[in-house]
Amino acid sequence: MILSIESSCDDSAIAITDIKTKKLLFHKKISQELEHSVYGGVVPELAARLHAEALPKILAECEPYFKDLKAVAVTSTPGLAVTLVEGVTMAKAVSVALSIPLIGVNHLVGHIYSLFIDKPTHFPMTVLLVSGGHTQVMEVKSLEHIETVAKSMDDSFGESFDKVAKMMGLGYPGGPLIEVLAKDGDRKKYNFTIPLSQSPLIAFSYSGLKNAVRLAIQKASEEDYKDIAASFEHIATAHLTQKLKKYFKNISPKTFAIVGGASANLYLRSRIEELLKPHGADLLLSELKYCSDNAAMIGRVAVEMYEKKLFTSLDDLDISPKSSI
Repeated sequence: MILSIESSCDDSAIAITDIKTKKLLFHKKISQELEHSVYGGVVPELAARLHAEALPKILAECEPYFKDLKAVAVTSTPGLAVTLVEGVTMAKAVSVALSIPLIGVNHLVGHIYSLFIDKPTHFPMTVLLVSGGHTQVMEVKSLEHIETVAKSMDDSFGESFDKVAKMMGLGYPGGPLIEVLAKDGDRKKYNFTIPLSQSPLIAFSYSGLKNAVRLAIQKASEEDYKDIAASFEHIATAHLTQKLKKYFKNISPKTFAIVGGASANLYLRSRIEELLKPHGADLLLSELKYCSDNAAMIGRVAVEMYEKKLFTSLDDLDISPKSSI
């Protein structure tokens, strides 16, 4: 079995995955949403302190599995530096104490493998990753062959939702709150401009849309918030589908997946489904409980890395907050 640790942001999580069957045997996550909600976003130093409290408690529950562990895996990149350190430090301690190898895992690859928890991999595929920190399209042929073909030039899809929610005083995390508010709103009430609609670039940008929404909020009453939320969600999603449609002129997808915390957005899922119909492409989605950060996806990557003997030495395993794929 492999023990995996996730602490890249504000979720403390540990999982145990069976190497041979790929089955998830144990998974526990302690969320910090309540503690950060009063600040309207994640406070890194607070997150690190909460990880230091939560991770040892979860690890204690894993003790019955210790005798069967063959490796310990941990998210080492990307993420918040002060929170990544908490997980990496624990992983190194477990590695030394149990004399088992270390596996450093890229958090973004983890989101891709959230599709395959308790099941075999299915490549090649085109993947849209939408989260609080990243918006990018990747062509994934295998674990070792992942190419990023488009990404955000500034704010991410998920980040823009959180910031709009903060402008409205809704709380944190903002994505689900905006989605709920938008359900009762008029998606055409505010005619926000689709970002980069006239640009030939296959890339994403949310800073301009975010600013347009900010100006609308300043002039609006709280009764208008549902219409602003609905219009914002519509345009933010239209931006993604417009650029994907442009990309699909070059490559017709056979299998397409949406991963990352913001992939739980049901409006986004429905619009992507419509976009894929002319191509007859299969749409893969993670279970909703595995869309956000979790250790189960890190463990699923680690199983494949273990089989390929992609280990990291104690001295070489270090954090890299801003790396990508």
